This record gives sequence, structure tokens and C-alpha cells, in this order.
Amino acid sequence: MYLIVGLGNPGKKYEKTRHNMGFDTIDYLVEKHNIPQSGVKFNAMYGRGVLGGQKAVFMKPLSFMNLSGGPVQDMAHYFKIDVEKELIVIYDDIDLEPGQLRIRKQGSAGGHNGLKDIIQKVGTQNFTRIRVGVGAKPRDWDLVDHVLGRFTDSDRKIIDESIRRAGDAVEMILARGVDIAMNEYNKKQI
Repeated sequence: MYLIVGLGNPGKKYEKTRHNMGFDTIDYLVEKHNIPQSGVKFNAMYGRGVLGGQKAVFMKPLSFMNLSGGPVQDMAHYFKIDVEKELIVIYDDIDLEPGQLRIRKQGSAGGHNGLKDIIQKVGTQNFTRIRVGVGAKPRDWDLVDHVLGRFTDSDRKIIDESIRRAGDAVEMILARGVDIAMNEYNKKQI
């Protein structure tokens, strides 16, 4: 069974912000595949279903971005997830332009506090992650204001396509493996 985690911040205030790419991707997958919602457990919204021929738990931590690790750790323990083989984390990345995706099988947090907390709590950085590009902060902007800001109308179209592609990448990982998904999605750009 896989645990697919989308990172973001809960509440209407944060909907459609750059920092909620993970939440938006989980919402896309849940809607596209009619994944039944199971409610809230371990301070996270979750649902269970089948994707790419694999059983999966779809999770959105409600602890706010920087404290995502606790809910991920608890959910992984509850469902007996092997985090190095069955955890996929989807999140925003300011080092990638809007429209770019990067899939990795392991790596550091790269300055992303939500990912840093997950690595700390699950005790390894060896798990699959999908980075969804949101673009660098403009010069003289505060990073928090940038990631909690919304996209322009023209960027929103690109981002909506990125969310769809990130969801499709998750499906490919489950159906065909992470290496095939990396070859397919790391080279393409919108």
C-alpha cells in the first residue's frame, strides 16, 4: 500500500496559493479517480482507493506545512507503510519554474521546511517526492509572502496543467515505477 502525501496549509485563506501544490494535486487525484474520503485521522484528511493498480492512502496533513512530519509519521505507522518504498510526497518548489516537475527517489529537504519535518520524523530522506515548480520569489519580496501568494491568471493556467501532470506522474509511479515516471516527467516542461 502506498501513502501519497500532498503538502499544503489548511483553510480557505491558503487555497490556490503557491504553497498548496501538494493539496491541489491530492484534490485532483481524489476527484479524477473518485477516491472516497475517510475523514480525519492523525491530524490529516485522508481517503483510500486504488490507483495504478495499487492500493493507496491519499493524505493532506492539517498541521500546517512546517509540521507535516508528525501526521505523515503517524499515518505511515498506522497503515504499515515502508516509507522508503511506498511514500510519495508532493510539494511546491521555488527553484523550478511554473510548469516544471521534478521526481526524485531521495534527497535533502532543499530548504523546504515541510519536507525537512517529514525527513526528521520518518527518519530517512530516501522516499519519492514530486516537486511542482511555482517560480522564484521576485527580488525584494519576502519568501513567505511569495509562497503564500496566488498566481497570476496566465500562470494559473500553467499551474493547473502542472497539477494534472503531477497527479498523472503519481499514477505512473504506482503503475510502472518511479524510474519510468522520472524519465517521462523530468524531461518535459509545459
